[in-house]
Amino acid sequence: MFGRILFGDFSSAFNTINPVSLHQKLCGLTVPASIYLSRDCTLVDPPLKLLEFADDTTLIGLMQGNDNSAYRQEGEQKPFQTVIDVCSGDPHRAGMPPLSFARQVLAACLYPELLDESRFPSDVCRRAQKLLGPFISSAYSSSSCGIPGIQKAVAEFITRRDGGVASDPEDIIFSSGSQRTLMLVLHLLSSGQGPTQTGVLTPLPCPHTLPMLLDEVGVKRVPYRLLEEQGWGLDLEELHRALEAARGHCEARAIYISNPGNPTGQVQDLETIEGVIRFAASEGLVLLVEEVYQDCVFGQDEKFLSYKKVLSEMGASYSERVEMVSFHSISAGTMGECGLRGGYMEVINMDPLVKNHLMSMQAPCSPPVLPQLALEIMVNPPSPGDASHEVFTQEILQTVETLSQNAQRACEFLNNVPGMSCQPAKGGIFLYPRLNLPVQIIKEAEMSGVQADVLYCQKFLEEEGVCLGPGSENGQDDKNYHIRSGQIILDSPPAVLEDVLKRLRSFHLRIEDRRH
Repeated sequence: MFGRILFGDFSSAFNTINPVSLHQKLCGLTVPASIYLSRDCTLVDPPLKLLEFADDTTLIGLMQGNDNSAYRQEGEQKPFQTVIDVCSGDPHRAGMPPLSFARQVLAACLYPELLDESRFPSDVCRRAQKLLGPFISSAYSSSSCGIPGIQKAVAEFITRRDGGVASDPEDIIFSSGSQRTLMLVLHLLSSGQGPTQTGVLTPLPCPHTLPMLLDEVGVKRVPYRLLEEQGWGLDLEELHRALEAARGHCEARAIYISNPGNPTGQVQDLETIEGVIRFAASEGLVLLVEEVYQDCVFGQDEKFLSYKKVLSEMGASYSERVEMVSFHSISAGTMGECGLRGGYMEVINMDPLVKNHLMSMQAPCSPPVLPQLALEIMVNPPSPGDASHEVFTQEILQTVETLSQNAQRACEFLNNVPGMSCQPAKGGIFLYPRLNLPVQIIKEAEMSGVQADVLYCQKFLEEEGVCLGPGSENGQDDKNYHIRSGQIILDSPPAVLEDVLKRLRSFHLRIEDRRH
């Protein structure tokens, strides 16, 4: 069906397609009119010029300036000593220590001489030697989708996770991060203009990088609202409403799901997942499922269920027909290796010919080796009895416990601040509080030409030295203001958490005073 969605009848369509032109279309490539782009911006591809960078790029610039003593004017005094970033979603930057086993194995792979010094546990040495053996030796001649041995390891992890549901290594495709793999699939789906332009149903709020990613590949957003007062739940009637509203404006071909939710922290239950799958099947939509926080579920009685496992249990009419792509990453969750940029996707029920084109898109930019090694470590952690197992288990439990405690503490605190409210997070790494802003700051923002939540975050950074993400980055509408605070609920020391909450309360109460 993926093939029919994209190209119609293969027997007729592919006989007339120039392979070079097809590859350029799939990769979003255009032949430049001139190489002198720096001299004439009119030569830049028009869709690229329409992209709007996330507002946190401005906030990060302000953050760096406020944290740089050379930037401050002589004699200028700030009420804070350090600037704290609580919106980027980088766990290690927040204070969560890297997993010892992962860093030790990677270090030994990068510098094998360390293995001769007997400074690492025995299972670290065995794993590094394994990875440096047939895995790496085959990497240079492997397919563009990844090192075969690590594809097999990921498939075995998925099978274990889903209670025996089979996973084919050839359905696993690696790339430099889950965003890159998502972009490849979106390029496959992207086509048409006006009423025939590809549309993707996307949640409101959504991950703050998603809107620009869709714009970049020429895909129209079809927003469906999550229900804030119901813990950011997903309502099937809202999906139908969004789809009907899109008719005549674009052709919806996929639905994007984030579970556990980014930035909302909800965890979908069995009934919700089954409903989404039935909806996708009835409407002929491809399921694009981001599951990068699957090991960060901490809500009471909450459990992560993969869409693939649920799909496999719904009978052949669904399990053999519904097209799905799931995404996972070493950057998110307890692994937290944002700097390595590694991720994978698993394609399910994709037409073999379409999958070949997906693989050909990956060929010019094969995934780097080091992130693949990290993926192998993530999906194949130390086993009971291994020298590193006890330390590894303690580190994972400590991270998840800290997530749970910090999320509960921050949510309770924010709900006691006048003009703020916050739904509890049950998974992921973000809190997403709502702001009831005074009309004065809304008018000030309008005069400044920015969203009110952006102005709020700018002022908070300048006055209190904390960088938050404005909810407008996550697709929120005007007059519906939120802030994205991620690292508040990560593995920050209690003193840092309390410091951030204290600064936020102090600042917000000053904003509230402007009502009078």
